[in-house]
Parts: sequence; C-alpha cells; structure tokens
Amino acid sequence: MTQAHATGSTRRRCIGIVAAVSAAAAAPGLLHRAEAGAATPPVTTWQGVALGADAQLRIVHPDRKLAEQLVQRAVAEVRRLEQVFSLYRDDSALVRLNDVGILHDAPGDLTRLLATTLQFCAATGGAFDPTVQPLWELYASAIRAGRPMPRGRPLQAVLARVDWRDVHLDGGDIRLGRPGMRLTLNGIAQGYITDRVTDALRDAGLDHVLVDMGEVRSLAPPQAQPWRVGLAGDDEARTPLATLALREGAVSTSAGAGTVLDARSGLNHIFDPRTGLSATRWRSVSVQAASATTADALSTAFCLMDAQAIGRVAAREDARVWVLAHGASGLRRLA
Repeated sequence: MTQAHATGSTRRRCIGIVAAVSAAAAAPGLLHRAEAGAATPPVTTWQGVALGADAQLRIVHPDRKLAEQLVQRAVAEVRRLEQVFSLYRDDSALVRLNDVGILHDAPGDLTRLLATTLQFCAATGGAFDPTVQPLWELYASAIRAGRPMPRGRPLQAVLARVDWRDVHLDGGDIRLGRPGMRLTLNGIAQGYITDRVTDALRDAGLDHVLVDMGEVRSLAPPQAQPWRVGLAGDDEARTPLATLALREGAVSTSAGAGTVLDARSGLNHIFDPRTGLSATRWRSVSVQAASATTADALSTAFCLMDAQAIGRVAAREDARVWVLAHGASGLRRLA
C-alpha cells in the first residue's frame, strides 16, 4: 500500500464543523426545526470515508427514495475520484504518476485539479506545495522504525525533491521534473470532490444540501434559512468558537493537532516546504470561500503564513479567514 501524505490519514485535520443547522430541516442532534410544528422534509444521511477522512452527505428532500438514489450517485462519484487522487490505492492515477514520474493522457480531473493546485502554489508564494509527499514518507519511515525524527543532511536531501515549480503540465501529460519527486493532493482533493458532489446534486435539481467531505459546501434556497455552521478550534471536544451562516459557500478548517506525527518534537501533518518542519504559527485556521476547493487549499497554506500575507491572498480570493492563535481562547478574524 502506498503511504499518503499525513493530510490523508484517518483524521486528516481537525474538522471545523461541529454543528450544521437549517431551519428547513430536522434530524436529531444536528438539524432541527426553527419553529415548533413546522413541516419539515426528511433528511437522508450517508456517512463514510473519502480519501482517508471522515465524510458525510445530508440531503433534505421530501422523497426519501429519490434522496437515497442521489446519495448513491454521489458516493459513486466519490469512489470514481478516489481512483484518480488517492494515495492509498495502488491503481490510482496519482500513484502511477508518483511511481514513474510521468503520466501521459492523465484523467481530466487530475490535470484540472493539478492546474488549480499550481495556481494556489503561486498565489501563496509556495506555502501550498503538493510536492511535500517525500517529507511524509521520510517521517513515516522513521516512526515505523522507532528512530528520531530526521534532521540535518537526511532532511535536506529530501527537501531537494520538494518544489512545485518542477511540476510540469503539457495538455494531458504530467511530468515531475526531479528524480524522486512525489505528489500529494490531499490538501485540496477533498475540497474538489466536495465541489463535484455538490454540483452533481445541484444538477439533479436539489437546492438544499450540505456536503461534508472534510470540507463543507452548502446550498440553501432563498426561502429557507441558511445553514449555520460552527467553527471549532483544535481541542478534542471540538468546542464551537464561532458560527457562520452559509447559503451557498464552503468552509474548511486546518489544524496541526488534526494529525500529530510525533508529540515529542511537535511534528504534525502540515509540512512547511521551505524547512521540512511542521506548521506552528497558528493553532487552527478556518476559511470561508465560494468553493470547497479554494477553502481547502487556503486553510492549509494559511497555517504557514503570517497575518499580512494571509490578508493579501484572502483579498484576491474573496475569502474570509479566522485563526486561533497560541494562548488564545477565541478565533480572530483576519480577513
């Protein structure tokens, strides 16, 4: 089995969704009526795993049978895209690319997402970088062998293979420009899958949907209350620190505490491509954006960026950003 970048682990990140509430829906614990006695259509829910992380899909629709059929179509789309992006499947397109360093006639989803990824790399000054996969493999090997976390020459040797600028797209062909380069798209692929599933449900005629694939994307019709989404920090209890109203938009939260690789050294799953070490600037970063793809990529990159740089990128991407600073008990709005 091919190892994934740490952001593809079972609990990829400290998920920011602690509650999703719509006045037009009802389900114990998460969805409830805003007014007593209001007529509410049933909520059809699927729970599973997408790209190694917990995922949920909730559809509010009066025809439960139709809703169940749409859920199955959505799940089939998730599984199809996993065969493109997964680092856990030996037959995925991304694994084939990593194994040989070049992929001809790559699937359209892979070339489209990789092109978008490289745009975010440039926009964030390289803070977002899909070529950090060798760092995960270096640290994972040390953990399995019970060795100290690599530093010095071993780390520098791996960093020589990390640079998004040596990923080349030419039509349907993808080439990795350095020997030993390997990609992970786990910092953006879940957002992309979330968008694809949401768009497919919209195309099927649904206008009241909440999709949570680790990133959240919502649809709510004008006559309904927007979804209310709670943002958590990085604690185990996932305590809500703020609540957002979402009608059409997406939210993603990244936190180093989502996956701690080595507690003694503080190594977590969000790698700095410049140093090979982990993000420590913020305890968590939450991003609201038009698409889950954007929110996913930016929440990861912003963990490595200072407030001023975050503000510049957020303004260009029309995104809202909240951070949980070390020593703070509440979120701070940055953009």
